[in-house]
Amino acid sequence: MLEVLPIQNKTEQEAECARCGIPYDVDCLAYHALVDGSLTGVCQFKMNDKGGFIRNLAVVKGVTLPDRDRIESLFVMGRATLNFIDLCGVHKAWFEDADFARDHAGLVESIGFDRQPDGTWFMDLAGFFVEPCKHHKGCPTSE
Repeated sequence: MLEVLPIQNKTEQEAECARCGIPYDVDCLAYHALVDGSLTGVCQFKMNDKGGFIRNLAVVKGVTLPDRDRIESLFVMGRATLNFIDLCGVHKAWFEDADFARDHAGLVESIGFDRQPDGTWFMDLAGFFVEPCKHHKGCPTSE
């Protein structure tokens, strides 16, 4: 069973970021994805007066997951993060993990981001979660 939950303390966040091969950012909030109780990935993010920023989206290094589990856990974790950002009253979001976006542009798009002419990834969250999968862009959970 897939679970996406907030990481409750910074020590755990730092350790899980290390397992995923991403730099720990003490200023970020984070979610982790678990499949059958085992860590599959981490998403670090932050918010400010300009918007929400997904800093990292990563899977655990050295763990082989079936493609569907890996994609679904990253997709759900990205959407859960955006939903939290939206519920906080922040309605603009950027995806800042350039390495991940370079290698997984289709997944970043399916989460809801659009590549901008300047190369950044942006989305307007206003009304996005009013109708689930309204903006699905190939949502793997709708297949």
